[in-house]
Amino acid sequence: MAKPFASSGDLTAKKETLEVLADGVYALTAEGDPNVGAIEGEDFLVCFEARATPVAAREWLAKLREHTQKPIKYLVLTHYHAVRVLGASAFEAEHIIASNATKRLIEERGKEDWDSEFGRMPRLFKEPDSIPGLTWPTQTFEDAFDIELGGGRGKIELRFCGRGHTAGDIVGWHGKTGTLFAGDLVEAQAALYTGDAFHFDWSSKTLDAVKAFRARNLIGGRGAVARGEAACDAAIEQTREFLQGMITNVGEAHKRKGTLKDAFLATHAALAPKFGHWPIFEHCLPFNVQRLWDEFDGIDWPRIWTMPRDREVWAQLQD
Repeated sequence: MAKPFASSGDLTAKKETLEVLADGVYALTAEGDPNVGAIEGEDFLVCFEARATPVAAREWLAKLREHTQKPIKYLVLTHYHAVRVLGASAFEAEHIIASNATKRLIEERGKEDWDSEFGRMPRLFKEPDSIPGLTWPTQTFEDAFDIELGGGRGKIELRFCGRGHTAGDIVGWHGKTGTLFAGDLVEAQAALYTGDAFHFDWSSKTLDAVKAFRARNLIGGRGAVARGEAACDAAIEQTREFLQGMITNVGEAHKRKGTLKDAFLATHAALAPKFGHWPIFEHCLPFNVQRLWDEFDGIDWPRIWTMPRDREVWAQLQD
């Protein structure tokens, strides 16, 4: 029996858990669904990620409002993917912050990504008609942007650590509590999506830069919050191991002039024993292998995913 396309067959609601990691530091995880979070300033909030629709975003905000009524001044988007950004209007934030590269990617492929992700993960798009359109940052930066929180709460340092999950991923570091919002540059026991990635940069210098923060709390894109330096390091190294396993197996198939299907089967066989039970592993791997194969072909800038291309790659690798 053919596998359902991507996550289209995943219709089960996930249990959401709101964690207070430190005074005024919040993270909401949901059994492998995209994570979100917030940090309190003296008289405002900084929120991280926006979910896929305003309706889904309001569900998160209702939980946050059980702890704080401060207005949302900043909404930080770690990258451009639709499930992370299209709920932004619900926050009514004064500023929407992203990297320069993320803005470029929205301009180049935002609508195609919206259509693609809706087809791949329909459950995340609660009441899709509530989306008013593409989400545009109001302020962007190249490498660094700081948000002073006031009231002795320290500051949030937004940093571009290098090309990784996309060309424009950023992290948010709160040094006062040792908390790092890493976006999809790190996953804690959840499978990586690398269909728009730069595998060689990500698995080496970019993850090295992320690890250099020496986080004590790490909120990745999916999966549980990592608590303590050892757990944070482990999440980063699990991410690296996944990437390096892909690079080894796809690289070997490419070098021997095998097919894309050969690369997929070898990579699946190598990674599934350790990572196969992680959320969205089966969903992601065909798109991951295609992107990495492109890199071995010398295609540096990721090709745009569209709904027809999604289905074509899926059919080619799942038959």
